[in-house]
Amino acid sequence: KQWYKRRVRSYNFLEIYVLNPETHGVANKRYTDYEVRLKTNLPIFRIQECTVRRRYSDFEWLRGELEKESKIIVPTLPGKALKRMLPFRGDDGIFEEEFIEERRQGIESFINKIAGHPLAQNEKCLHMFLTEAVIDKNYIPGKVRN
Repeated sequence: KQWYKRRVRSYNFLEIYVLNPETHGVANKRYTDYEVRLKTNLPIFRIQECTVRRRYSDFEWLRGELEKESKIIVPTLPGKALKRMLPFRGDDGIFEEEFIEERRQGIESFINKIAGHPLAQNEKCLHMFLTEAVIDKNYIPGKVRN
């Protein structure tokens, strides 16, 4: 009898989840941030598992950087919800649970479309966004090499 070693195929994967929204502050200083969790075995990412917290404005920053620096067509973000920010509303506006959940789903879809694009995966801004606790907005744009 011949014994064959079974070869286990390993597949590349990239998983990004946007979870656990939290609202901070009071009155006009309130904001919501989201946990962004990365899990991957792609060689381009030096960190394989990481969790950071990001505000909607951080997603806007990333989108703007990719539009300036990369050759990809950057997907849109869920809208700013300006009407929900008006004063004297009868509800919590942008801090309503339903709105926060819709936005969470939209930004999760956005970040997965971007991070799944091979050209975007080379951009320093994406790596910083996914792996650094604080985004250095004065960074020098460029490509990541693995």
